[in-house]
Amino acid sequence: MNLELSAELGAALQAASERTGKSQQDLVREAVTHHLSGNGMPGSDRARARAEGLVQPARVPYRKTTPRLLPLDGTNTLGRWRHPRTAITQ
Repeated sequence: MNLELSAELGAALQAASERTGKSQQDLVREAVTHHLSGNGMPGSDRARARAEGLVQPARVPYRKTTPRLLPLDGTNTLGRWRHPRTAITQ
């Protein structure tokens, strides 16, 4: 995999590598792992909220849902909805 970084980001990565003593590959690998784990970036609002217990992980994995109410044909008025069991199929 090739990764093209802006000059500014490349310089920041090189400085972090020199400061921490870790290779640039290791730093990028850690950042991608951290990002894909759903923790967000360090210091982000999401990370702080999770650390403080304000945000909880999902109780069940993602699942596709089906609408409970369907709009009447030809209308988008919010007050005119019907239950899917009474829907007329065409």
